Amino acid sequence: MPAFKTPTFQERTAAAATARSRALALLRSKPQADATTVAAALARRAAREATEAEKRTAARAARALAAVHKQASKAEAAQIAATPVAPERTEADRKAARDARYAARKERKSSR
Repeated sequence: MPAFKTPTFQERTAAAATARSRALALLRSKPQADATTVAAALARRAAREATEAEKRTAARAARALAAVHKQASKAEAAQIAATPVAPERTEADRKAARDARYAARKERKSSR
């Protein structure tokens, strides 16, 4: 088997030119797209772009609505924070409430 011979610059450029001419020949032999196919592809692209634009608009509106809700909740929280808080229940009040719960539970258990 003969040893590998490194191609010269002229051989490499000739090979590239041959490959280029073959690629152009393949491209030229390809049938041209008819007008209906092109129009259908353009219509699909326009529909896809319109759908994407609609999604972007909807997402933008959702973000704006979320910002409005966030501001409203902040305002509501500020309003709640501004309302005066009832004084804490005394120990006697808590004991009376606990006794009422215990009595209600005992009544439920005895009525079974």
